[in-house]
Amino acid sequence: MTTKGRAGVRAPLFPAARYPGVDELERQARALVALAPGVLRLRAVGESRAGRPLWLLSAGSGDRQFLTVAGAHANEPVGGASALRLARLFARRPRYLQLLGCTWHFLLCLDPDGAHLAQGWQPEEPEPSLEECHRSFYRPEFACQPESMPARGEGRQPLPESAALVRLLDELRPAAQFTLHGIEFGGGFVMLTEDVPGVAEAFRHTAARLRVPLVHHPLDGLDWRPEPPGVLVLPSDRGTGERDQSGFVAESTWLHPRRYGTLTALVEAPAWAVAATGDPRPAADPAGETARVSELLLDRTRQLTAVLDGRALDDVPEELRPLRDAGLELVDVSPSIAGTWAAEELPAHEGHFATLGVSARRVPLRAAAMLRRALARTDPDAAETLRNLVHEWCQELRKSYDPQWVPVAVQTGLHLRTMLDTARLLCAEGGRTEGGHTEGG
Repeated sequence: MTTKGRAGVRAPLFPAARYPGVDELERQARALVALAPGVLRLRAVGESRAGRPLWLLSAGSGDRQFLTVAGAHANEPVGGASALRLARLFARRPRYLQLLGCTWHFLLCLDPDGAHLAQGWQPEEPEPSLEECHRSFYRPEFACQPESMPARGEGRQPLPESAALVRLLDELRPAAQFTLHGIEFGGGFVMLTEDVPGVAEAFRHTAARLRVPLVHHPLDGLDWRPEPPGVLVLPSDRGTGERDQSGFVAESTWLHPRRYGTLTALVEAPAWAVAATGDPRPAADPAGETARVSELLLDRTRQLTAVLDGRALDDVPEELRPLRDAGLELVDVSPSIAGTWAAEELPAHEGHFATLGVSARRVPLRAAAMLRRALARTDPDAAETLRNLVHEWCQELRKSYDPQWVPVAVQTGLHLRTMLDTARLLCAEGGRTEGGHTEGG
């Protein structure tokens, strides 16, 4: 099935209700290049640890560079769908590239190895299953996530994928790097490495128009400055490292291009929206709420530990060990997460405690889902117990927070509109565009 744009370019329609797998990303990119060879081109910019190519799809030939990074986390396939959607828009309407005076690059999947291990689930709209989503769940352990560079003194080399992205950033020195993310359930938000006038307002306007609730104060980026709702900005005196609620400290590919004056915008789109995370009302009992959500996290971690006690985890097949290692890491770091919640001076509003409650459920649910897959061949009894926990915890999550499915077209719309609005504002700030209004949200 194809569609004909205003410029006469015929481009394939990717089904709005599906996430493209890694191989499909390449096929779709090649099809777009064949249909619009004067606008689009494709090249490999590196290889993954397993030797899979890292594909860069580029559009236009303007002086100003923009880079979109998709697939940094294996459990977030929506970024690739958003990248293809914007590339199709440029194939049909190259005038937008000319108005922005830019070349736009799409790194289609930063972690193709992880994406291959995670793919398998596709949403069946309008009401896909949260439990089914977790049957194929995989999110690598922290040291295997390509956007996270080794901290100074950590004693490990950057991943090949990380090194390839750094080389690309050094080559392009882009005006903006957009890194596209998608959380399983929660609210949307954006993280900005600098405060660009109008970007936060445009993001909130898009979220409101698409009816995507925003997290009032995201838990990510503990050192970043919150600008509620749904926006975090990195203070100008920060940038030597990045800290998250698990206690990890790492140099990040988000921060690397600050030396070139690059804005990095991380855009988070939820698959299931939890409206309660945006509630700004003061909480009645902040200390009590913190204690309750911390205990829930720790109790579920203890349940997982009890299931794993005495199990032959070394017998897990080699190809499934990344699932085992990532699940065990989440179990191990859960106490430090709870400790961070207790120690940090965090906001005392209802939305914050809904966000904590969602996180307290998400961490052990991820761990159980991955450990079930890891043990399915070698320890079916433990795998069945973990499957039951996944089922029970998904049911409890639905009852507690009533998560609402966000159609894939809306998830990609949040990414797309945010990228285009931010690029337009950056170009207008630099005198590089002639009032070009863009579409595509």
